[in-house]
Amino acid sequence: MIQMEMKRGAVIGPMYFVTAGALFAGANTAVQGAAMLYGVPSPTIAFWQYALAALAALPLVWHAPWRTDRPGLHILRVVLAAIGVQFWVAGLAHVPIWQAVALILTSPLFVTLGAGLFLRERLTWSRVMAVLLGGFGGVLILAPWEEAFSWAALLPVGAAAFWAGSSLVTKLLTRTEDAGTLTLALLVLLVPINGVAALEAGFVVTAEALWLVALSGLLIAGAQYLLAKAYVVADAAYLQPFDHLKLPLNVLLGLVFFGFAPPGLMWVGAAVILLAGAWVMREEA
Repeated sequence: MIQMEMKRGAVIGPMYFVTAGALFAGANTAVQGAAMLYGVPSPTIAFWQYALAALAALPLVWHAPWRTDRPGLHILRVVLAAIGVQFWVAGLAHVPIWQAVALILTSPLFVTLGAGLFLRERLTWSRVMAVLLGGFGGVLILAPWEEAFSWAALLPVGAAAFWAGSSLVTKLLTRTEDAGTLTLALLVLLVPINGVAALEAGFVVTAEALWLVALSGLLIAGAQYLLAKAYVVADAAYLQPFDHLKLPLNVLLGLVFFGFAPPGLMWVGAAVILLAGAWVMREEA
């Protein structure tokens, strides 16, 4: 029985994870459209995106337990996720989507560091070297030596770090919490936090951009639910390689809707990050 559940998780988990990645890619494209084409401030987008996502997720999580014995971990998870969201939407407002998503590939490396520092997992030399190699790949993508370099390109790296922390807490919570509870807690608690962040920018969304913001919220709701389901049925380390599929998905959407064509150096840097991630995944296995 246990073997059957493990085999099922090995198949269903990546399916949930990859589908969530596709929904996130669509949400990222909608956010970039609202920010770049219609000038909606990134904190305003983040507030409405997650407010609408919380409403959209209610039918999915209605029958989930609404109580928890671990409120502190839920709050920590949400705070880390909220900071990551602010970094991410701010980055999407200033850098091409291919660059932002390529830099998000550093997240599994942050997970490895966090597991060693905060979860007391063993940090071997191979893990340390993999993290350094992944950092080198990130530098290749950032290309700080070029005139076109912008400090805003570091925002996705910050998002990757904070989301890695949120992922570690999420995996801890899946030992006792339902996927619906995890989704509900994240989305509901993110709304007031994002609201505070949006006070200065305001809450007005232009009519032209409204449908893009609403679409991003719907996609985020489905993505967060499927992400929690994936972590419930499969190990976090096993799922991380499937996260790399976000790069081609986002690059394709960015090329189709905005004409963002990534340079060759991006692929070199992404390949280095993927190599580092594969090295870490082999060590985890």
